[in-house]
Amino acid sequence: MTQQLPQVPSTEPELSGVRNFRDVGGLPTVDGRKVRHGRLFRSGHLAHATESDASFLGTLGLHTIFDFRNAADMRLEGPDVELPGVRNVNLPLTDPADGAEFWKMVRDGNLDQLRSILADGKAAGRMSASYRTIITQRTAEQSKVLHALAEDSVPALMHCAAGKDRAGLSVAVSLLAVGVERDAIEADYLKSNDPHRRYLVRRSDNSPAAMSPEVMELLSPLFDARAEYLSAAFEAIEQTWGTTERYLTEDLKVSPQTRERLRGRLLDEG
Repeated sequence: MTQQLPQVPSTEPELSGVRNFRDVGGLPTVDGRKVRHGRLFRSGHLAHATESDASFLGTLGLHTIFDFRNAADMRLEGPDVELPGVRNVNLPLTDPADGAEFWKMVRDGNLDQLRSILADGKAAGRMSASYRTIITQRTAEQSKVLHALAEDSVPALMHCAAGKDRAGLSVAVSLLAVGVERDAIEADYLKSNDPHRRYLVRRSDNSPAAMSPEVMELLSPLFDARAEYLSAAFEAIEQTWGTTERYLTEDLKVSPQTRERLRGRLLDEG
């Protein structure tokens, strides 16, 4: 029996404890179709969701929540709130030990320490490198997501901590797999910069000196969604596999039949 999925309006709710939530419905594909509303959502973590936030999320008919945070993220923010009847799948896309000292410095370091690790393009370079790494080294996780979406996991919500990097890449890969235009994928990705969506910078010291304009400028590449980061991911696909098609079929093991099921799950009737 075909599951009756809720028709979710494209208007965006105001969630008080969840950052960066949105429905990616409406994005155009290269063959003239569109992503259907109410099928694929993205956000920051759900650990601080209020009762009203959880109530709204409960109206979406979600089948699966994909949480791409690692154990260190969960210790910092806490586990997601539980939504009755929704499957939670944790697929960490970064190693908790990777960069642990770096992120400790981001939270605790003084101005001189931050300059040493972030200034002169080092912060942006680190972000681009992390995007390339996720694309080239986390193919098993991305494959699991695409196969789950094709089988039974829609409607789905994808999130990490801020909802822009790990979730942003998984959303991008999912959209590539169903033929969404790259410009549209980028435009959706850059929405994470909207003031009401941005991840709130957390430092152990919230004094004026610790949150000074220079400190915030040094930190901004880590908390921005930048087109150059997403471009680094796309370039990694092309440099490693030659084409998106080879990336999807050879390393993500997505067959033509699975692609068609994905398109049926996520796209309008055309």
